[in-house]
Amino acid sequence: MTELNPLLAASTLPYQLPDFASIRTEHYLPAIKAGLSEARAAYTRIAQSTDGPTFDNVVAVLEGPSDTLYRAVTIFYNITSADGTDELLALEGTVTELLTELANELHLNPAVFAKLDAVYARRHALGLVGEQLRLTEKYHQEFVLAGAALSEEDRATLAELNLTIARAETEFGQQVTKDLNAAAVLVTDEKDLAGLSQAGRASARAAAKDAGHENGWLITFGLPTQQTILSQLENRSLRERIYKASTERGDNTWILAAKIADLRAQKAALLGFDTFAALAVADRTAQTPDAVERLFTQTSAPAMMNADREAEKIAAAATADGIDKIEPWDWMFYSDRVEAAEYAVDLAALQPYFVLDRVLEDGVFYAAQRVYGLSFTERTDLTGYHPQVRIWEVFDADGTGIGLFLGDFFTRETKRGGAWMNNLVDQSHAEGTKPVVVNNLNISAPVPGQPAFVNFDELRTLFHELGHALHGLLSDTTYRSISGTNVERDIVEYPSQVNEMWILHPEILPNYALHYQTGEPVPAELIDSVKKAEQWGEGQGTVEYLRAAVLDWAWHTLPANSAGEPVADPLAFEQQALQDAGLWHPLVESRYRTSYLNHTFSGGYAAGYYSYLWAEVFDADTVAWYEANGGLSRENGDAYRRNILAIGGSKPIPEGFKELTGREADIQPLLKRRGLL
Repeated sequence: MTELNPLLAASTLPYQLPDFASIRTEHYLPAIKAGLSEARAAYTRIAQSTDGPTFDNVVAVLEGPSDTLYRAVTIFYNITSADGTDELLALEGTVTELLTELANELHLNPAVFAKLDAVYARRHALGLVGEQLRLTEKYHQEFVLAGAALSEEDRATLAELNLTIARAETEFGQQVTKDLNAAAVLVTDEKDLAGLSQAGRASARAAAKDAGHENGWLITFGLPTQQTILSQLENRSLRERIYKASTERGDNTWILAAKIADLRAQKAALLGFDTFAALAVADRTAQTPDAVERLFTQTSAPAMMNADREAEKIAAAATADGIDKIEPWDWMFYSDRVEAAEYAVDLAALQPYFVLDRVLEDGVFYAAQRVYGLSFTERTDLTGYHPQVRIWEVFDADGTGIGLFLGDFFTRETKRGGAWMNNLVDQSHAEGTKPVVVNNLNISAPVPGQPAFVNFDELRTLFHELGHALHGLLSDTTYRSISGTNVERDIVEYPSQVNEMWILHPEILPNYALHYQTGEPVPAELIDSVKKAEQWGEGQGTVEYLRAAVLDWAWHTLPANSAGEPVADPLAFEQQALQDAGLWHPLVESRYRTSYLNHTFSGGYAAGYYSYLWAEVFDADTVAWYEANGGLSRENGDAYRRNILAIGGSKPIPEGFKELTGREADIQPLLKRRGLL
C-alpha cells in the first residue's frame, strides 16, 4: 500500500522532502482518511486507558496521534494554496470538513478532556517543567477555548457550528481567488500603457497570452487594494479602471463575510465570551481586547494626520497636471511624483539593480550568512511541486545541514494572492525531523531570455518572508506543535519584520544591488534618497493597514449572540466601522476591503489582523536593540537566534524578548519609525 500511496509513509528523500514527483491528487483523500483512523484510535486509547493520566500517556499522544495525518494534511494545504488545481480545490471542502469533525470529536470528548484536565491539575506535582509544562498548559487552554467544558447539549451545538464555519471559510477563500483572477484588466491599445516599463509590458503581454487573449496586455492583480502598477501608468482613465476593478472585487463574499462573522459571534456566545474578539485574543500575547484597542487609539489619529499632510502634497502635484480634484486612483502615481521631486527617489531607476536571483543569493541569503552564519546550496537534484519551485539545502556555520528551503516566487492562476511561508516538515527533536520550509511570492514571471526583476515592495517581501523561513529553519524545540512559527498568532510576524532591517544595510546592499547589464553598484545617491524618504507614504500606509485591521476587529466585536442575525448591509457596516474608528478617508482605501479580507474570513487571522502592528512594536524595538549594541554582528545574531528564533512557542515570545533586551517592549521606536510621534 505504501508503494502505491507515497503519503502513507515518511519520505526517504533528504530531510523527508515530500516526493512530489510521485504524489498525485488521488493520493490525498485516502491518506488523510487513513490518518484520521489512526488519530481516532489514539484518542480512544487516551479515553479508555485505565492507567493514571501522565504527560506520556495523554499529552504526548495528543501531540502526535498520527504522522500520516500530519504529513498528508500539511502537504495538501501547501499545494492547494500554491498550486490549487480545480481537482485539488474540489477536495478542499471535503478535507476541511473531515478535519473539523475530528477536532470536534477530540475537543468535545469529555473522557479525553478529563484525562488532560487531570494532568493539568497535577502538572507541578508531576514535575513537569520546560517544554512539557508549556505543552500541557497550551493543550489544556486549547481544549477549554474549544468548548471541552461545555454541557453535552452545548458541545453538540458547537460541533455543528464549527462545521458550518469551516465550510463558509473554505467557500470564502476559494471565491476570493476566483474574484482576484476575474478582476484582471485587459488593455488593447499599447498607448494606454504609457509609463509602464518594457519588462512590465512584456509580463502583461505574456499574461494575456496565458489567459487565451491573442492580442492585448493583461494587468493581473495582487491581493491588496492598491495595485503597484498604478504608480507607473500615466493614463488616468486606465488607473481608474484598474482601481475600481480592484476595490469592487467580490459580490457573494460580502454576504458570506457577514455570515461568517455572525457564526463566530454565535460560537463566542456559546463559549461564554462577550465577543468573538475576546475569545480570539485569550491565547495570544495581547490577551485582552482592551490591549488591542489601545494600540489602535495610539496610532489612528496621528496616522490620519500624516495621510492628510501627504494628500495635500499629492493634490498639489496633480494640480500641476491639470487635475482639479484628486481621486484614490491618482494617489500612488502622484505620491511617487512627490517622492521623486522632494527626495529624488526614482524607483524605476532602482529596478535594474534588483534582479531576483542576485537579490536572493547575494542579498537575502547573504544577510542570513552574515547574521547567523548560514549558507544555502541549491539542490537541482531535488524536485518541487511545480517546475517554478527551487530548492536549497541550508547549512549552519559548522557545516551541519539544518534543513531545506523552497522558493516559489512567481504568480500563476493556480496560486492564491499574496506572500506567505509554510512548513512542509516541522523541526522536532522528538520526531527526529529537521525543517523543510517554503516561501511563496507572486512576482510577475519574466519573459524568456530576460531576468526576473523585483520592485522595491517585492524586495521587502523577499526579506520579510525569509524572516518567517528562518523562524522555522532555526527552531530548536523538542515538540513540533511548538516549533518554529507555531507561536501566538499576534506575534508570528515579529521575526519576519525584523529581517527587513537588512534590506538597505550598508554591508548587505552593495553585495546584491548591481546593475543587471553592467554589474555596476547601485548609485549611492539613489539609496540615499530612498533612506531620506523612508517616512514618506507612512501616513497612507499606516491608514490603509489600520482600516483593514479595524474592519477585521469590528466584524469580531459584534456582541456575542446565539440567535443568528448576520449584518444585513455589510457595505454600510464597513463604512460605519471606519467612521467610528476615525479612519474614514476619501483618498485612502483599506488594504483589504471586507469582500476580499482573506486574512480574516479564511486565512486564520480572525480578529487578528492587528497582529502586524502588534508584532511591529517588538520588531522596531529589536532593531533599536541591534543598533544600540553594535548593529550587524554574529554576536547579536546569535543572541537573537537563541532568545527568539530557536525557542519557537516553547515559551512566550515576549519572555524571550525580555531575556534578549533586559526589558519589556516599548512602543516608542514604532511610533518614531512610522512618524507618529
